[in-house]
Amino acid sequence: MKIENKKAVAMHYTLTNAGGEELDSSKGKDPLHYLHGFGNIIPGLEEELVGKEKGDKISVSVPPEKGYGVRNDQNMLQVKKDQFEGVDDIKIGMEVQTQGEHGLQMFVVTKVFGDTVILDGNHPLAGETLNFDVEVMDVRDATEEELEHGHVHGPGGHHH
Repeated sequence: MKIENKKAVAMHYTLTNAGGEELDSSKGKDPLHYLHGFGNIIPGLEEELVGKEKGDKISVSVPPEKGYGVRNDQNMLQVKKDQFEGVDDIKIGMEVQTQGEHGLQMFVVTKVFGDTVILDGNHPLAGETLNFDVEVMDVRDATEEELEHGHVHGPGGHHH
């Protein structure tokens, strides 16, 4: 059975950046399960998996445009320390959630000087070329319920 829209896929993967540094892997864990065609994984990887079958191994290089996007300076915010309610010690690398016009957004504190804090709302992997080594472990038809919910259920899925 080939991977196409509405198929539930299980795969093992290792993700490395352009410098060969390992960023994430399913090695030693359960495979990643996803529903193909529903935007559950980044577009560049999903495109490359079309037509693959159980047992196939592929290496994919995904440019930022098909991964987590390019870095965007508009996702940088400058705020005053007094906007952090109940936080006394603001540190670089701290994650902050804000409620914006598009719902909750995550930011990371990148600079603190005086009363000013610089927040970065870009995805940590924005601007990165992502290299995936993937082994397809299983491909099956998705259930009606999975299609309705837009994700895989059962082992490796959202509903255990």
